Formats: sequence, structure tokens, C-alpha cells
Amino acid sequence: MKISIQTKTARAKLAPRREPYWERISTGVHVGYRKLESGAGTWIGRRMSEDGKYQFSSFGDALCEYNEARKGVERWADELAAGVHHDRKTVADVCRLYVENRRLEKGDATAHDAEGRFKRLVYEKPIGMVNIARLRPLDVERWRNAQLDDASPDDEESYKRAKDSVNRNLKSLKAALNYAKARLKLVSSDAGWKEVNQFPDVGTRRKGWLTAEQRTCLLQAMPGDLRTLAIALLHVGARPGEVASANVADFDRSAGVLMLNGKTGSRKVPLSDKARQFFATQAKDKIANAPLLTTTDALRWTAPVWGKAFREAREIAGLLDAVLYCMRHTYISEAIAQGIDVYTVAELTGTSVAIIQSNYGAFTDNIVERLNRVSVIGENY
Repeated sequence: MKISIQTKTARAKLAPRREPYWERISTGVHVGYRKLESGAGTWIGRRMSEDGKYQFSSFGDALCEYNEARKGVERWADELAAGVHHDRKTVADVCRLYVENRRLEKGDATAHDAEGRFKRLVYEKPIGMVNIARLRPLDVERWRNAQLDDASPDDEESYKRAKDSVNRNLKSLKAALNYAKARLKLVSSDAGWKEVNQFPDVGTRRKGWLTAEQRTCLLQAMPGDLRTLAIALLHVGARPGEVASANVADFDRSAGVLMLNGKTGSRKVPLSDKARQFFATQAKDKIANAPLLTTTDALRWTAPVWGKAFREAREIAGLLDAVLYCMRHTYISEAIAQGIDVYTVAELTGTSVAIIQSNYGAFTDNIVERLNRVSVIGENY
């Protein structure tokens, strides 16, 4: 009776035994399934070498489906036939060799950057222990996605930056794996990682500036507590988390200054008269260590809470690409457009001139009006 190993149901009916249940792929090449006493199983590859002796290799546990195991065996057999010698180099081994190559060819700085990523994400990690010849796209995909476990999708700007960071890590890993294929000749195919792509549209220039009409439309669509938070961001151009974490004591009404803490450290933000009055209203009758801004339930704002509320508002406003971070972007763009120098704007918003130039250079809608006020040559020319 022909025995099948192609489905989970068929494999579940097999009797446990040491010798795998074999299925022929091609002349001299077989994929096998070893059924264990525990009920678990492992996939085995078998290939007859030129001297008539069999070569064997393991291809993972039963969580791997038949088609995936068969492809792995076929690739392994093809590599052996092409003269690739599998010396059991793991992904971590390959990354270390790549770092040394970068140090020799590109210098210490490039090697240090790659090594830092691999120390955090590959060495001593599950993916680092995988033999490169057995690496599967699923292994790389799980490794890529796991890096987002601590990032909140409700804070869309932060989540986008997290994906951008993951993309850079994936680029470094792929470079090391490609080095193993092209230079070290450890594998003959990049099928184990080629099809795992970077997250799309996360490293592009920010397009978060909102026109006056769009701002009004969004603010009108927001519930009152979210509108207050958004207006605060438009007053000072801060990151949402910086304003959300501010306490009443951080606002000095007499000096007209708001103290904010963020990823670039603490900074004192001078306030316009209108902004000073706005924050004075928010601070009224609150104790010093109370949140300066709160939700309707008198709770401190968090990214998941404002993310959910903002998504609902933008849908009502018909601005589906907007995020709360757009308020910061709008402040920076408008401040520059209306005459505040870029250095001052960088100080006020806790960023650098380089970041502003690379990410906030979009023209505002009064560009023609501003150009018309510039007189460089006489009217006769």
C-alpha cells in the first residue's frame, strides 16, 4: 500500500519509527518524514552522491508543510550537485564574517553599524542559529515582523518610524546573506530571503502639512478633548507625547514658558500671547502634578487613545492620510513660511536644522504671495 506524507492527516496516521517514510522527488533524491514516539515529526532529505552513497540532511519539524520541505530538499540537492559545500555556517556566523569584510573594505564605522544591528537582532537569537542553507523566507519574515512587537500601531507616526528602522535592519541582514552567497559560496540561491521585502512607503518624505481649510475641517470633526490636544500641538509644534506628558507645573504663566521633555531632552518653549492664554485655561484649578491636558475622563493622554480618536475624526473629515503628528509638521512649515528662521524653529520644536530641511521643506499655500513680495531686479527687466 502506497504511503503518503503530503498531508497532516496522512502523517498523523503513520506509525512511529526511526526510519523515515520516503517519497521520491527525482533520481537519487528523496524527501522523508520521520514520525517520533511523541507524535511529532521531522523532515529529512536524502541524496545519492556520485560514489553511490547517500547524503542526509534535516529540514525542520512538522510545523513545516510538505511543499516547503520538498522545496528545501530540492534546493539542498541542487546545491550539492553544483559543488556547494554546506559547512554548517549559521546566519550568525555569516553576519560575523560580513562584519569583518565591511571592516576591511569600508572601514570601522561601517562595520560598527552592522555589528551593532547584528548584536541586537541576530547573535544569540533564534534566526542566528539557523544554518544559512536551511534558511526559509518564513524565518526572515518572522524576524522582521517581531521587531515591531513593542511598537504601537495606534501612534502612526511612531509606528512608521519603527518600520523604517526595521527596513534598515533587514537591508543589513540581506547584505550579509548576499555576501554569503556571492562571495563565500555557501549557498547557490537567495530563495531563503529574497522574497521578504521591506515595509513600503515608510522612509519617504513627510507630507503632513495641512492647509488652513484642512485644519479647520479636522478640528471640527474632533471631540472636544482631542481638539484641545490638537490645538496645543498647533500652538507649540511639539510631538504629541511631549504635550501629553506635560504637567501643570511645567507651564509658567508669568514667564510665558512651557517646559517639555522628549526624545531630544528637556527644553523651554516660549509661548505666544494666544498660546499662553490657551494653556492658562487648561491649567486653571488643577494641582501642580496633574496632567496639563486630559481626556474627557480626566485621564492623561496615551498614544492608543489619541490614535483611535484621531482615526475616527479624520474619517469624518475625509482626510484619511492625516495623523496627529501633522499638527507638528504644520506648525514647523508655517513658522518657517511666516518668517521665523529655521534655527529658531529647530530650537522651539526640539529637532535639528538638518531634519527640518530634509523633512519639512514642503511649500505652503502662500508661496506665490511671498514670491511676489521679493524684489530682486527692476520692473523694466
